[in-house]
Amino acid sequence: MFHKLSLMLGIVALTMTWPLQAAAEQSVAFDDYTVHFNALTTDILQPGVARAYGVTRSKSRVLLNVSVLKKVMGTTGEPVSATVTARATNLNNQLKSIDMRKAGDKGGIYYLGEVSVDNGEILHFHIEVTPEGSDEVRVIEFQQQFFTS
Repeated sequence: MFHKLSLMLGIVALTMTWPLQAAAEQSVAFDDYTVHFNALTTDILQPGVARAYGVTRSKSRVLLNVSVLKKVMGTTGEPVSATVTARATNLNNQLKSIDMRKAGDKGGIYYLGEVSVDNGEILHFHIEVTPEGSDEVRVIEFQQQFFTS
């Protein structure tokens, strides 16, 4: 239990550094679900957190983090499993596939994926989310610039 709690706290601590990246956590509400998402260079992760989630720490790698919460009245929502796919394109229209993997448990379910990035590169992310038990695909798109030096 302590290990799970420390990993969850590591992710929370991770989100506190995102404003330094000029990329705060974002969310989109869809009917009964809210999807939270963000992207950041992996060098800002604490080594233990990166190791625990199998993430390579580097200024030239970006971590995409997606979580899905089912709306529950009177709460902040309940984490749910989902099918999550993602890709990114740069301004040259070069496609970068992002293999998403599930991390966490019912206390917190995250979908993580990594992609390489060059200094000053702008990536346009396309994320498709289908919550477990739903047939509807929710699409999220956002754009972000990354600095590696």
